[in-house]
Amino acid sequence: MLLLVRACIVHGIYATDYQFCNDINPKAHDMAMNIPRRFLPSLPALSAFEAASRTGSVTSAAKELNLTQSAVSRQIKALEAQLEISLFRRERQTIQLTAAGHAYAREVRAALMRIGAASLNLRANPSGGTLNVATLPTFGSHWLVPRIGAFLNRHPNIVVNIVTRMTQFDFRSEAIDAAIHFGENNWAAAESALLMGETVVPACSKALKKRFAFKQPKDLRNAPLLHLTDRPDAWEKWLSKYSVDANAVHGMLFDNHAAAAAAAMTDLGVALLPRFLFGAEFDEGRLVMAMDRPLEMQSHYYLVWPRDRTTYPPLSMFRKWLVATATSEP
Repeated sequence: MLLLVRACIVHGIYATDYQFCNDINPKAHDMAMNIPRRFLPSLPALSAFEAASRTGSVTSAAKELNLTQSAVSRQIKALEAQLEISLFRRERQTIQLTAAGHAYAREVRAALMRIGAASLNLRANPSGGTLNVATLPTFGSHWLVPRIGAFLNRHPNIVVNIVTRMTQFDFRSEAIDAAIHFGENNWAAAESALLMGETVVPACSKALKKRFAFKQPKDLRNAPLLHLTDRPDAWEKWLSKYSVDANAVHGMLFDNHAAAAAAAMTDLGVALLPRFLFGAEFDEGRLVMAMDRPLEMQSHYYLVWPRDRTTYPPLSMFRKWLVATATSEP
């Protein structure tokens, strides 16, 4: 789903800005055109191959592309002839990708998605640059998106595409300019800027707090404790800090803060949550502190980016704004 409000939030499709790439590396265009023409198949041939590889059927591909079966078959055969390799094994009325076809299909599909996304971004913002940012889900929805309007007001010609990523990835294989990462400053082949630390507090609903009547840290062991997959030892650290037995700490497991917070708000247990991400929920009483006992996490939030994108103008402006915004808040 695509939302265009001067910024684009895109799930699953990414793009790079071709014009800015040429501004940074004037030789990029020349290098691309040095590829022999015989290795640059036509888009109709690639589209036919991609559709057939994905659907596993020439008939289905023809329906999807609004072509005849024979037209799709001709495009695929022409592609195979151009590449001088078989992409499919043909058995009676069925087709199956060869090993080479499997590998090629992944690359072609990614390239077609990037071309489509680049065209979409160009139509959405023909005069500005495009910045693709990956972020953790809760940080993106609860912190970044509510503040990014300030950046867009300063730079109205930049389109920001936001996607969610839970773990580190290879910038070389994804059309992403930067990522917001929580953990150690150890992202391979990337540069980084420190944004902020994280302090968590035990949080739950009013009803659950009333039911268990927490008075001392050890009382939390009587309630269900909610855990996060990327902070699996957080409760052990909290309990140890407050001199409580941290052995055999079990409970429901969640892969993001928002889900854990939703469980806490519906009386399912106590979660260790950063207040800066859930200010509204605390202010409105949907979340309360089980007790005022914070824990400062050892990991931090970073903005990371591939080294070859350091001087990309939209990223430079976004980096400056993001660091200033993060460090100016309590």
